[in-house]
Amino acid sequence: MKSITLNHQEKVETTKIEMIDFYNEATVDYEFWSKDLNMHFGYYKPLKNSLFSRNTMLNEMNNQVLKRLNISKDKSNLIDLGCGVGGTMRYALKKYKNLSAFGVTLSEFQVKTGNKLLKNKRGTIVNENYNNTPFKPNTFNAALAIESLCHSGHKKESLQEAHRILKPRGRFVIADAFLKKEETDLCYGSHYAHRRLCDHWSLTNLGSINNVKKDLETIGFKNIKIEDISLRVAPSVLHVPFAIVGFILKKIFTFKPLKRESLHNLKGSFYALLSGLHLKSFGYYIISCTK
Repeated sequence: MKSITLNHQEKVETTKIEMIDFYNEATVDYEFWSKDLNMHFGYYKPLKNSLFSRNTMLNEMNNQVLKRLNISKDKSNLIDLGCGVGGTMRYALKKYKNLSAFGVTLSEFQVKTGNKLLKNKRGTIVNENYNNTPFKPNTFNAALAIESLCHSGHKKESLQEAHRILKPRGRFVIADAFLKKEETDLCYGSHYAHRRLCDHWSLTNLGSINNVKKDLETIGFKNIKIEDISLRVAPSVLHVPFAIVGFILKKIFTFKPLKRESLHNLKGSFYALLSGLHLKSFGYYIISCTK
């Protein structure tokens, strides 16, 4: 049993190192995906944003997550757990003038780049692990995690840390892809897509939505609401093949080499699209809850 645990821990540490290298090298590629450097999929709202305008859908995802945080008109603070270069933070700070924000990421490149983009704004990004932040208990009014907790498998440790640093009655919102069943219950095609997705995007695994709900309840979160928004996210996922082709052509015409991390990013995007076709196994959810 000890050797199995050690092997699992070694895998987690290896994935963590790969993830840091991945984001240090591939973050700049996301500028092709989003001019605002939103490193996530989008939310399609009919009549509000266009199916052909990816950036409006990506920012609408920011808007949907922030709306569920119920940010007050009084002075308030927010933490983005796995913030990338702060795309969501910048959107939030522009929308809420009473808000200040912190973001955490393990990538030094993202810290440096993100803080440049946040200059003269009420936001700061720090080089920390969202599973073990340096913040005191009961610090933040709101916490969010958009497509970031998947890097640690949506494990209980991540959810517990969010609970610890939130103030009483603070809100926590997650937007991410989850498994609809246990990984061991996936069919061959779903299991293959899941493993390739994890390999190329440096994820340990996607968590099961049912297990995550149970963990949130056990930790002490209240008013847990789980919304399946897969169909809202699908239009932005369908942009993936066109973005991949466009990105490769750009590299060819500018005579720039395709980095190993960029290639992994492209392959991961392809398997995200493939996973989305397995509707019985994968879903994209917004989870909102209160401490």
